[in-house]
Amino acid sequence: MQNIEWYNNLNKPFLNPPDWVFAPVWTILYILITISFILFIKEGMSKQKIMPLLFFLIQIILNFLWTPAFFIFSQIKIALIILIFMWIFLLFTIITFYKHSKTASILLIPYFIWTSFALYLNFAYLVLN
Repeated sequence: MQNIEWYNNLNKPFLNPPDWVFAPVWTILYILITISFILFIKEGMSKQKIMPLLFFLIQIILNFLWTPAFFIFSQIKIALIILIFMWIFLLFTIITFYKHSKTASILLIPYFIWTSFALYLNFAYLVLN
C-alpha cells in the first residue's frame, strides 16, 4: 500500500475493517471477476455483447484508477467520484451480463456488494477528514 502514513493518520469510519481483510477479499473478488469475464466471452462475441463488454472494461479501468487516486495522490474526493462511476458501470455490467450468462452476472454480485461498502468507506473518509 502506497502512502501508508497518510492512510494510517486518517480518521476512520465506524465500520472500517482491519487492514488484513482487504487482501483476501480482493483476491477472492478478482477470481470471481475473472471467472465471470471468461464465462461471458466463452460463447464468443456478437454485436449484442459489445455494450456489456464496454461496461465491464470501463468499470475495471475505474477499479484500477481508484487505488492511485486514493493511496498515492491522497485525493479522497476524486477517489469517491471514480468509485461512484465504477459502481454505476458495475451495475450496468451485471444487468447486461445477465442477458447473456446468468452465472457470469451472479458472480459479480459479491464485487458489487464490496464496491457498495467501499462507497460508504470512501464517503466516510471524505466526511471525517
